[in-house]
Amino acid sequence: MSDKMKTIAALLTLKIRMTVVVLATLALSAGCSFAPKYAKPSVQTPAAFKEMTSAQSSETDGWKTAEPKDDALRGQWWEIFHEPELNAFERQVNVSNQTVAAALANFLAARAVVKQSRSQYFPTVTASPSVTRSRQASSQNQSGSSSSASTFTEYALPFDASWEPDFWGRIRNTVKANSLEAQATLADLENVRLTVQAEVAVDYFQLRVLDAQKQLLDATVIAYQESLKLTQAQYGAGLASDQDVAQAETQLNTTLAQATDLGIQRAQLEHAIATLLGQPASSFSIATNSLTTKPVAIPFGVPSQLLERRPDIAAAERRVAEANAKIGVACAAYYPTITLSGAAGYQSTSVKDFFSASGLAWSVGATLAQTLFDGGLRKAVTEQSRAIYQGTVANYRQTVLTAFQEVEDNLSTLRILSQELQQQNAAVASSQRYLTLANVRYKSGIESYLDVITAQTTLLNNQRTALNLQLEQLTASVQLIKALGGGWDASLKATAATPRTKAHL
Repeated sequence: MSDKMKTIAALLTLKIRMTVVVLATLALSAGCSFAPKYAKPSVQTPAAFKEMTSAQSSETDGWKTAEPKDDALRGQWWEIFHEPELNAFERQVNVSNQTVAAALANFLAARAVVKQSRSQYFPTVTASPSVTRSRQASSQNQSGSSSSASTFTEYALPFDASWEPDFWGRIRNTVKANSLEAQATLADLENVRLTVQAEVAVDYFQLRVLDAQKQLLDATVIAYQESLKLTQAQYGAGLASDQDVAQAETQLNTTLAQATDLGIQRAQLEHAIATLLGQPASSFSIATNSLTTKPVAIPFGVPSQLLERRPDIAAAERRVAEANAKIGVACAAYYPTITLSGAAGYQSTSVKDFFSASGLAWSVGATLAQTLFDGGLRKAVTEQSRAIYQGTVANYRQTVLTAFQEVEDNLSTLRILSQELQQQNAAVASSQRYLTLANVRYKSGIESYLDVITAQTTLLNNQRTALNLQLEQLTASVQLIKALGGGWDASLKATAATPRTKAHL
């Protein structure tokens, strides 16, 4: 048999042996895992929200087992407010917001960790080719003659492989834990994005309410200027005192100061929005505009759907599963580690004989390592893993309870605000009537100017209170959408046809 045929035969023999070892190892290690069987932690879930009427409760889909669905595409919920400028701002959040960018980087890093852990499924193969030029010193034999020194070159091309079979599920549970952490990090990304989007919407509505307040104060200043002219005319005709003129001037200047003071809050909100959009505050501005946004119908479904739609709940649940998988990693440390190793390559002093059968060398072996005494280290690590798991369960349940609270808070806020706004609008109407009567009686000389000032102040305060209540209503609407996880399934949109209160119309 030629040298080439011998080389091929030796390589085939080595390949067959390694294949047999790999298959046997996979057969032995399949299905072996010490992680407890995972089940989602149970949470107390009511059939309906407390702030939902019985009629609406009967129109929901009913209770069902919930699973996180944070990976589903979330709707552009801000479009329901019909504010084109707000829509443009929200679209910039995903592109420019640095908090979202950091959360995305965390997710990409977590996904890379999964790839790192999966690499342990495969053997590590290294190659270290070398060329060595050597010279041996001369030596003298017994007859007294000396042999000449020899110089030679040695060529080597070794390949080394090592592999740790996953007999006890350590690698599989590590991969599972890292995969679950990556999923939780993706849910964190969704939660950060939703939080920033809601913050942009709230800041935008606050800014627009300040614009409305500024328009109200500007209109009031014009009215007060007319009142001042009237009082000055009355004073010139001897029908009013200088005190009335001073009161009118004081009221006018006070209102001017209030209108100017709104500029501070507006500038700060504009700067905050710029930062949320990832833009320098010095080069960003929002034109003044009136408040046109109206409350909208928000389909809130049933509590079990809340568990499916909130990314923070999904993240908490997946970290529970991750902690469960890490228990299996800790338990696997009780069992021995087996490492399979092999080496093959060529070594020769001649390039032409480098790939000959005589130059082929190989070895196959296995190493078993078992910790005999560690002073209770493995037991302590296992206890730690189980305690961490119990902590993640508690965190998950607390996250769910907080989610229910946030929805109920905003539902009750919208319900109560709908009544309060009606009452406040009635107060504005009666204040307007009061001012009209006070002006008539003052011009007729029946009442003093103090009654007019009182009526003007009352009207302005009630009008500003009504605007603040509208802001609370819009803010509660945004916070309710955030509490619901942002966006919603198409099946829930039918709920909007049956609004709960006038605050949702």
